[in-house]
Amino acid sequence: MGKLGVFVDRQTLSNSEQLTSLISCRDSAEARGHTVYFIFPVEIKKILTVDALFIRSRTDPMNISFVAAKMAELHGIPVIDDPRSIQICSDKVNMYLHLMQHHVAIPRTVFLSRKELAPARIAQLFTELGTPLILKEPSTSFSLRVEKANTPREFVRTAARFMKLSDWIVVQQYVESTYDWRVGVLDGKFLYACKYIIPSETFKIQATVNGHVVYCAVKSVSQEEVPPVVVNLALAAANAIGRGFYGVDIKESAGEACVIEVNDNPSLEGGEDACYPHIFQEIISHLLERTDV
Repeated sequence: MGKLGVFVDRQTLSNSEQLTSLISCRDSAEARGHTVYFIFPVEIKKILTVDALFIRSRTDPMNISFVAAKMAELHGIPVIDDPRSIQICSDKVNMYLHLMQHHVAIPRTVFLSRKELAPARIAQLFTELGTPLILKEPSTSFSLRVEKANTPREFVRTAARFMKLSDWIVVQQYVESTYDWRVGVLDGKFLYACKYIIPSETFKIQATVNGHVVYCAVKSVSQEEVPPVVVNLALAAANAIGRGFYGVDIKESAGEACVIEVNDNPSLEGGEDACYPHIFQEIISHLLERTDV
């Protein structure tokens, strides 16, 4: 039996849902005969003593979780998520380019550089992509620095703010919906599905409205309830990134679907597993019980 390291930090344990999810992960591993160690950043050297690593803190190339992933990879320790997936998914320009190269359906998308922030180009974008436009700063996560622009004035104000953090921004066609599909994919295979129901006050899964943070509701749904076009698109999107663990966000309407983004190491504490009680068993099996490595 193996030793599973679960990389966590204080933020990971910041609420009861996250703690319950971690306990479920531990219990699932121990039920299969494995030993589980929770590893905090100050204990990062302990990664070298485990047989596999499951990162449950925010993954970003600027965070210590990336160091943890890189350390595991360099020592031949299976890790979710791997450094390459983290690098791709944490940069939306990089992520969308991978999807485009693999002909995965996404909203109409343009990458705008700092030098292109001119009235004529902005007017052209509204003509080409419609109104409103969605602007994204490439390093955004949890819907932060994702905003809607209804006019050129709003566009300039938002773009100028985002370009203080990046030389590029992502400009996309607005796709209206009351919910997003979130499809979990592990090693190229379907793992779970749920609906992220968008709060009526916003167009995002998380937003600050009148000084208060509002979150989407999560509804776990069986695979039979998910349109095949959504499942197939999620698998194609995940395979365009790698063979890790991904949460693929998809909007679907009138039988057509497009990928909004691919998230590495997605959350599992919002009720995503209600219809899929064996999620952690699948992840643990992938990390510790594979026969093809």
